[in-house]
Amino acid sequence: MGIPIMQAARIGAYIFKQHLKGRKRYPLVLMLEPLFRCNLACSGCGKIDYPGDILNQRLSYEQCMEAIDECGAPVVAIAGGEPLIHRDLPRIVQGYLDRGKYVICCTNALLLPKHIDNFKPHQGFNWQIHLDGDRGMHDKSVCQDGVYDKAVDAIRMAKAKGFQVSINCTLYNDADPDRTAAFFDEMKALGIDGITVSPGYAYERAPDQEHFLNRNKTRELFRKIFAKGKGAKAWPFTQSIMFLDFLAGNQTYKCTPWGNPTRTVFGWQKPCYLVGEGYEKTYAELMSNTAWDDYGVGNYEKCANCMVHSGFEATAVTDMVKHPIKAMMVALKGVRTTGAMAPDVPLENARPAEFFFAKHVDTKLAEIRAAKKRPEVVEPAE
Repeated sequence: MGIPIMQAARIGAYIFKQHLKGRKRYPLVLMLEPLFRCNLACSGCGKIDYPGDILNQRLSYEQCMEAIDECGAPVVAIAGGEPLIHRDLPRIVQGYLDRGKYVICCTNALLLPKHIDNFKPHQGFNWQIHLDGDRGMHDKSVCQDGVYDKAVDAIRMAKAKGFQVSINCTLYNDADPDRTAAFFDEMKALGIDGITVSPGYAYERAPDQEHFLNRNKTRELFRKIFAKGKGAKAWPFTQSIMFLDFLAGNQTYKCTPWGNPTRTVFGWQKPCYLVGEGYEKTYAELMSNTAWDDYGVGNYEKCANCMVHSGFEATAVTDMVKHPIKAMMVALKGVRTTGAMAPDVPLENARPAEFFFAKHVDTKLAEIRAAKKRPEVVEPAE
């Protein structure tokens, strides 16, 4: 299935409208993290080792609605942590749908059987199940046996209840092209509505720092995978064909971190979903106070190996709007998997990495402790 035609048309119209307005920076997908707590401890995750007081924090329903009203993105991706832990998730999803947004709920699916009846199928709503490959690949990635089978059972259940269901697959440097292609075939046969695929990003605090891909390995890996799937045409990717072409080394792109603004329990994250180097209280402050040119591949050491969809999908989609004939030719022929690769962005002038995790944790903990000390306001009885 891939991206539904109506959704693609509406998002394309939104992008075209932004260009007519002359907006250089605009949001495409709101990345919402209403909590960090999760019921798994994956080796590649950099969001699971916060202190308990921070893991207990939640964005309220009102804060979640304020986030989309502030930025106005046409799509919301709800992640975390595990969003199904949030007791107000059904209300949050419905609030976004009532605003005419497309909603993607990213989950490991372990809690889906318990909570699915609190949601209703909707053409604008999609469950995105986290699966990093076949049984062996995925259970190794999430550091727990049996999770793959539970996720597949949840996919079957959600499809039987009439929901749209896609998968989100993150690949690392030990990914095998043959196994990955076979996994995509299996998911297609299962009847999923789409596949989102991306190389892993080396989060500052990820427990396993040894298995992230560098840029050359990423491009080589995806060329080998796509070659087994008719240039990626064999599988229903819910990503632009130009982003897939970029993964295979055929496009030279710089990221557009403002395309996927991120709202977390800390605030609006600067500069992007993957790199947290400061937070703002409002979306307007995020846009005006972030030194965007200081970040991205070639500008900052932390960004050197990033080819993740949250940074580059918006770039690819914008390229499609600007160069529709080029995009149409790639869609017709499939992603090229042989021949010379496009020149990459030079890295030698990137500024050194800075590390902020501990500072942000200390600041947030101080806020939480201060809030606990405030006397509770009791409203006078009428």
